[in-house]
Amino acid sequence: MNMPKNTYKKADCINRLKTQISAISANEGLARSLICAFAAQLNPTVDELADVRCAVSEAVTNCIVHGYQNRGNPEDYVYITASLYSSRSIKLMITDKGCGIPDIKQAMEPLYTTDTTGERSGMGFSIMSSFMDSIRVKSTPQKGTTIELRRRFEPETPDSLKPVQL
Repeated sequence: MNMPKNTYKKADCINRLKTQISAISANEGLARSLICAFAAQLNPTVDELADVRCAVSEAVTNCIVHGYQNRGNPEDYVYITASLYSSRSIKLMITDKGCGIPDIKQAMEPLYTTDTTGERSGMGFSIMSSFMDSIRVKSTPQKGTTIELRRRFEPETPDSLKPVQL
């Protein structure tokens, strides 16, 4: 989806969330739920929320499994910043201070993985890309990685504003 350049103007930010969670796998669900609850302010569809949820899950998992090499140290953190915009857009910054990615282009190739156990498929960045409008990755070896994810939700329709009948 092509987005207008002004979709993410700082002045158009209507709410921001910053948090950090310990880089342990038990917190992956917490990150997904937190971001979806925050994004719900924009009244996205259930499908749009599911897309964001999946992308956040992949990004946080990458931080834990690859950035911190699944050490399970509660003193390692995943840093999350979520910004909501009046254009019905969300921008997410998910950061670790782990080992970094030496070759981002290679890491973003489908099926590429550094996992030697066979447990990881190498599809994380592809999945993030398929659910979000844009993805940017910045990384410095031995200093960490930041994944920026952006998504603009479809305009609300009169039907989407009606309360759900139970």
